[in-house]
Parts: sequence; C-alpha cells; structure tokens
Amino acid sequence: MINIALFGCNGKMGQVIASILETDDDARISFGFDINTEQKNSFPVYDNIDSIKEPADVVIDFSHPSMLDSIICYCKSEKVPAVIATTGLSDSQLADIDELSDEVAVFRSANMSLGINLLINLVKKATSILEGKYDIEIIEKHHNQKIDAPSGTAIMIADAISDTLTEKGEYVYDRHSVRKKRSKTEIGLHAVRGGTIVGEHEVIFAGNDEIVELKHTATSKGVFAEGAVKAAKFLVGKKSGMYNMQQLVEE
Repeated sequence: MINIALFGCNGKMGQVIASILETDDDARISFGFDINTEQKNSFPVYDNIDSIKEPADVVIDFSHPSMLDSIICYCKSEKVPAVIATTGLSDSQLADIDELSDEVAVFRSANMSLGINLLINLVKKATSILEGKYDIEIIEKHHNQKIDAPSGTAIMIADAISDTLTEKGEYVYDRHSVRKKRSKTEIGLHAVRGGTIVGEHEVIFAGNDEIVELKHTATSKGVFAEGAVKAAKFLVGKKSGMYNMQQLVEE
C-alpha cells in the first residue's frame, strides 16, 4: 500500500483526490497538510511540518504557491518524492523545484490530464507541418475563482509550440495597448474566466482561407485527480530527477 501525503487536502482538488483514494486498493492518504485544519477528514491534517507523525511514500501537491517552501522542506528532510501539480509558480519557485529534483524524484506538470498531454502532442505535430503559413492563437477558459491567467496549461501548450518552431515564438497576452499588426512569430494567449467552467483549451492555426482547431475540454476535476494519483504511483521507487506525463504514458 502506497502512503500519500496530500498537500492542499481541503481544497477543491484535494477533496476530489481524497474521494478517489477512498476506493483505491493500492494507495491511501497517510496524512493531509492544509492551512485549514478544521474540516473533518478520515485522515489527520496538519498545518505545521514539525507536527507530522505519519510516514509517506510520496507527496501530491495541489495546494498554493505559498506552500511550496514547506513541501520542499518536508521532501528534502524525509527524502520523499513529490508530484507538484500546483500552478501559478514563479520562476524562482520553479528553480527551487528543479533543485529539489537533484535530491528526490519530482513529477511536475501544469496539467495532470492524459487528454491534455495528448493535445500537446497533436499541437506539436500540427506546428511542425503548418509553421510559417498559419498564425497560432491559444484560448483557455476556466471558472471565475481561478486566480492565475493565463493558465499553467496554456503556458505549457505555448512552450511546446515555441520549442517546435524554428524561430522561438513571441508570447502576446494583451494587444489593446499596442496598435500594430500581428507578427508572424506571435503566439497569442487569451484567458476567459466565468461560471463553473472546469477547463477548456483551444489552439487555433489560422491560415489563408482555412482554420485548423485543436481543443480539449474537461467536464470534471476528476480527470486531473486521476492523473495525479497515477503520477504518484509512477513516482514511487524512481531515482532522483524530473519526470513528466509523457514519461508516465510511455512507461
């Protein structure tokens, strides 16, 4: 049985993961970590690293960027691998995660959905074929409670496109302040926030007289939770280093 430490356990994603693991025969939540310790759970919940008593084989983090230091501290001291699924991390925090991967196995993805990672593969293929003749735009939609924009997934898609292009793409988030024609190297990123949209990502390749669109829509947070649990199981026993969804799929 795999013991999972769930950081951000009382958040929306944390509760979905907890629900999934209630019926899992291979893994369970050993303990949770959250600033909110008043909510009742079937496992102990801490808000102080030094108070943790239970063992863990792997961490799943669906918390908040402000918790990252605590997670890194715990993983380093206990030599526990970590699945980092929190978005909105700064460049310095991403560097801290890279440093952590020198000591333990780290699985990081801005989106834990298998479908999204398939979309990225398709987008890279389309980019290699359509480069130079099509303008590329990314539109992402999320619920009205999401704080970061554009989403980490949209950035992940843009990075995959840029890495595929012969000439690195120029990310453009806001066109109203500069009145000029669109350049060929632009990758436009647009964020929509409203209602209870779980997550929608669309990539548009706009050419002369035709448009190619690739799109992924999540209708439930369960797809991300299932992916995170699969990543946690995948990570147990791995040597130190950085891992991603593509490696999980291939294995």
